[in-house]
Amino acid sequence: METVLHTDALARFGHALSDATRTRVLLELRAGPAYPAELADKIGVSRQILSNHLACLRGCGLVVAVPEGRRSRYELADARIGAALDDLLGLVLSVDPAYCRNADTEGCC
Repeated sequence: METVLHTDALARFGHALSDATRTRVLLELRAGPAYPAELADKIGVSRQILSNHLACLRGCGLVVAVPEGRRSRYELADARIGAALDDLLGLVLSVDPAYCRNADTEGCC
């Protein structure tokens, strides 16, 4: 049972990181809580697009919305998410260009 839960959590994290905008949101929230309008401006997307990505990240359990009056502040659901992102940023991959030459069109890696 524990393995299934871990696998599900990793799949959700992987899904979140599979989109550049969601990845940028998570990286911004690593520095601390933020409001959607601020995040949209920093990332360079519309508020509607950001709202859709925040909904996805909330659904995956990676971020939480903290109500503050009429606004909500977003933050990582668990500090370990930020630590995991730090670890991933330190990872260096050796990519085989022959295998990934069509990554933009075929999505292989």
